[in-house]
Amino acid sequence: MPSLETLLNTCSVLHQHLCPRQVLGVRMGLLGGRLLGIDVPQTDKRLLTLVELDGCGADGIAVATGCRVGRRSLRILDYGKTAATFVDTHTGRAFRVRPNPAARDCAQDYAPEATTRWEGYLLGYQRMPEDELLLAQEVALTWSLEKLLSKHGYRVTCEQCGEEIINEREVVVEGRILCQTCGVASYFHPVDHFATEALQLAYAMPYSSGYEP
Repeated sequence: MPSLETLLNTCSVLHQHLCPRQVLGVRMGLLGGRLLGIDVPQTDKRLLTLVELDGCGADGIAVATGCRVGRRSLRILDYGKTAATFVDTHTGRAFRVRPNPAARDCAQDYAPEATTRWEGYLLGYQRMPEDELLLAQEVALTWSLEKLLSKHGYRVTCEQCGEEIINEREVVVEGRILCQTCGVASYFHPVDHFATEALQLAYAMPYSSGYEP
C-alpha cells in the first residue's frame, strides 16, 4: 500500500493543489479499504464507493481507493456531505465513513507550527490518529447492489426519444420503456430552434460597444 505522503502527492498533482478535504478523502478511502479487508488503491472493481459530495474530497477518495467514475466503481451522490460509503461488491458488506465533528477543533493541536487555521487543518488532518479524525459505521444499502452494478452488454431503446439506455437505467411508464429524461424528469429542455439561430447569428456579428466616436 502506498504511504499517505505518496497518495497526497498524487492527489495534489491530480487536483493541482493540496487542501484539507483532499487529506480527509485520502484517509477516508484508506479506512474504508481496511475495514473491508480490501487492498487499496485497487486494480480491479471489487470496491464500490458512493461519495456524498463532489469536489476536493472526492478526488482524495478516488486516489486512495483506485475507484473511478469511468470504471463504474465510484458514484457521486452529491448530498453536500463529507462522507462516503465503501461497498465490497463480492460480499455486499458496506461501511459509511465520515469526519469526526470534533476533528476540526482538535486539528490545530497536531499542527502547532501552523500560521493559519487552514494550514492547521491541512497538517492536523494528516497527523491525527484515525480514531480521532474519522467515524465509521457498518451499513446496509437500501438499493439493490445487483441492480446498481447492472449487467454487461445490457441495452434498450427509449420508446419516446429513441436514445439508447444502458446499465438498466430505464423506467417503465404505462407499459412503455422510457429513459429517465422522458419518463421521470429532465435536467434540461430543448432550446427553441429560432432562438438558437438568432443567438448563433449574434455571436457571428462583429462586436460593437455601441459607442460612435
